[in-house]
Amino acid sequence: MVEPGVYEQKNAGHLVIGELAGGVSERIDRVARTLGRAIEVKASSNITGAIWSKLLINCSVTTLGALCSQTMRQYMETEAGKKVFRRTYEEALSVAFATGTRPERLAVDPIPPGWASNVAIEQRYESWVEEIIAFYGDVKPSMLQDFERGRKTEVDFINGYVVTLGHASGVPVHMNATITDLVHQIERGVLQPTRDRMNDLAAQTAD
Repeated sequence: MVEPGVYEQKNAGHLVIGELAGGVSERIDRVARTLGRAIEVKASSNITGAIWSKLLINCSVTTLGALCSQTMRQYMETEAGKKVFRRTYEEALSVAFATGTRPERLAVDPIPPGWASNVAIEQRYESWVEEIIAFYGDVKPSMLQDFERGRKTEVDFINGYVVTLGHASGVPVHMNATITDLVHQIERGVLQPTRDRMNDLAAQTAD
């Protein structure tokens, strides 16, 4: 905020708006026209799906980067990083589907290749991951900045939210639960972000 009523956009992207009940409405059209004078606005008929798509990225890019004090591009250079990213993302996506939500495409298709058939199409999957890295790979995780400034994070509304819904719907969310606990320990000063964290998490992907 530059001053009251004046905001400066410093990153690329657009604002997505929509009715929580889904569908389109005259109200959303009016809001889009008004805000569109200052920023690119896209109206979604599936705003819940759009929110989940952002949540998927936050769970598997932002939080993981914060735990190991790295960007996504950095931690995805290791086999451990690739394993943990995949498990974290797939748990969260399974929860989304279990709650009746279909994530909506934002920067990247939120559904990995081969998901519907449960058949891993590795070459296409790797290309999909590269798309995510191209968009988010060099961003310093906001949660890491929270750690550095001694602020409480929003993990309970990110990975913790996935854990709560996963338990309620019977979907296994072990990795997201472990990640949430680690973040809380860092908040309390019991642990520190470290690049070795990914190896410890990767050891649990065989569970």
